Amino acid sequence: MRFRLLRHRLTISAPRVAVRSALPWPFRWLALAVLLGLCAVAAFRVFDSGKPVVAKLDAGTRAEWLALRSELASLHEQERQRQAVALTAESLLAAERAAKESLLAQVRQLQADNQTLREDLGFFEKLIPAAKTQGPAIRALQAEVLAGMQLRWQVLVIQATRNAPDFNGSLELMLAGTRDGRPWTQTLPPQGQPLQLRQYRRVEGVFDLPPNTVVKTVTARVLEGTAVRAVQTMALK
Repeated sequence: MRFRLLRHRLTISAPRVAVRSALPWPFRWLALAVLLGLCAVAAFRVFDSGKPVVAKLDAGTRAEWLALRSELASLHEQERQRQAVALTAESLLAAERAAKESLLAQVRQLQADNQTLREDLGFFEKLIPAAKTQGPAIRALQAEVLAGMQLRWQVLVIQATRNAPDFNGSLELMLAGTRDGRPWTQTLPPQGQPLQLRQYRRVEGVFDLPPNTVVKTVTARVLEGTAVRAVQTMALK
């Protein structure tokens, strides 16, 4: 019987047994409060000892941030200055190009004016009469072929005598050469060009040559009615 009672107590079906401390509950709360207080003191000491480190870290971070901010501002200022210098350089280059183009245009114009003045000087030098003759005379005849397609010509007619009466006549230009290998002549203009002068007159023009035409001689004639008053011929090379 005792064995059965003992086995019954030791098996799963045995009644539950609660083990309780003999320490009263006020002492338990007091111990818990003391433990929490110790933990708080320890945490406070850890926090208080870590404040200088955190302060140092914050001061270092702020100084680094301020340095980076200053460097960024300096870089922005340098970039602004570079952009200003680039814009100034671009403006100077544009002004220089414009000035260069203007100077080149002026040089070309001066060269053209110089060439014109030389031609006029040579032209008017020929106004000096070689001999005292009555009536109009051809003082100069110039002609040149341009690219084998056009003939540019110029004739200077003068009256060498002072107080010469006005001359009313015509100027005729005769071209002679070959066309397609055959003899060729043409008069410009066919009825003659009206010519009026007292002391001198320069007449010039450009004539379009027919295809496959080679001009060998140019003859200028000054006519008064049907009478030929002056003639001059030049050969073209």
